Amino acid sequence: MRLLILGGTEFVGRAVAEAGLARGWEVTVFHRGRHEPPAGAAVLRGDRSVPDGAGLSALREGTWDAVVDTWSGAPSAVRDAARLLAGRAGRYLYVSSCSVYEWPLVAELREDKPVVEASPDDGDDVPYARAKRGAELAAVGAFGPERTLLVRAGLILGPWENVGRLPWWLNRIARGGPVLAPGPRDLPLQYVDVRDLAGWLLDAAEGGLAGPYDLVSRPGHATMGELLDACVRATGSDAELRWTPPDRILAAGVEPWTGLPVWVPPGEMHDAMHGADVSKALASGLRCRPVEETVADTWAWLRGLGGEAPRRPDREPVGIGPELEAKVLGP
Repeated sequence: MRLLILGGTEFVGRAVAEAGLARGWEVTVFHRGRHEPPAGAAVLRGDRSVPDGAGLSALREGTWDAVVDTWSGAPSAVRDAARLLAGRAGRYLYVSSCSVYEWPLVAELREDKPVVEASPDDGDDVPYARAKRGAELAAVGAFGPERTLLVRAGLILGPWENVGRLPWWLNRIARGGPVLAPGPRDLPLQYVDVRDLAGWLLDAAEGGLAGPYDLVSRPGHATMGELLDACVRATGSDAELRWTPPDRILAAGVEPWTGLPVWVPPGEMHDAMHGADVSKALASGLRCRPVEETVADTWAWLRGLGGEAPRRPDREPVGIGPELEAKVLGP
């Protein structure tokens, strides 16, 4: 298989590139040169953010069996790239997001549920959900529904993470001492290891899958307690997890999801974020590794970087500071 990855040097794109290379595929990454590409990948340089497709000249020649795109910015950038490649690539696999669904989100199978209004011609000044949906429309518009796979991912964790959620927890727990652990301990989580996403995506490319797929583990694949316990074991720290009721955390002004990454208190928001029916993805071959493995491998990767994880410039830092944590924990 000849695989072109638009990106391919960070998080999801890098995981896909590494997985493709491990299968012996011919992998080409198209990127701006800000990060080192995976060893063994062919490299094309360009900048999709340049208006009117002027930064895509390196893509004007070449043929590929499949294109993988993880773009989160202006849908018009996906439009321009997809149109340029439509006659020289077999399939277009766009890594989208479950955020494209209209609120309130539902727990039942939802690949055919209403999505937000968007346009493939939108620029940078649109919200995340609309940007992802616009990019979906751009991909389908160029390749057609039969040749386009829309991978609507949920929470993604694992090595190469550049959002900072699991790295924050690992670094905090590695420092030891009393740790604010957001309850309840048995709160179910739903996420996907980036390597499991990458493996499924490559299988889907070979199998010719098309259309939308919500891609995340089954609800309750792990719990908040299992995640944080795994962090304690991986880091070998003396951290003391102090499980704290949600009401106390919220009363102190801690923001769910960002202040304490991954965590959302029980209720409608939690059910939407961690309770989706993903039977379609599971039936198509998605397999999710244990949380222990995801945590241990992320910690090993993080230690190799000296503990400082990369961070996307378009995302705000996550996690709370020691003062707020101490305030919630009390005397």
